[in-house]
Amino acid sequence: QVQLVESGGGLVQAGGSLRLSCAASGRTFSRYAMGWFRQAPGKEREFVATIKWSGGNTYYTDSVKGRFTISRDNAKNTVYLQMNSLKPEDTAVYYCAAEVGRWPGLGAYEYDYWGQGTQVTVSS
Repeated sequence: QVQLVESGGGLVQAGGSLRLSCAASGRTFSRYAMGWFRQAPGKEREFVATIKWSGGNTYYTDSVKGRFTISRDNAKNTVYLQMNSLKPEDTAVYYCAAEVGRWPGLGAYEYDYWGQGTQVTVSS
């Protein structure tokens, strides 16, 4: 069992940066691949980025490549999403998730545990 709590969201101007954190409980955090998803109003939840359990492999959706960086610290049971050069279209609730299935998991249905989400709003 893994419990996830996101933090770090907020309001930022276009071109700015935010770093999201996701703190996990449970001693088996390092066994899980971790992902970030986002959901804008009226839209489906979409994949953003994922990182393998070891931290050595990452995968991003095309729209965030070169701007977002996912990382993890297994000693701190925490996964991060550094978001730079933010755009208004990045506005959404951001969720972290954990999965033990085949990597990379690009669909929300592949993830076993979810956080409650943190709001990111980018103003133009």
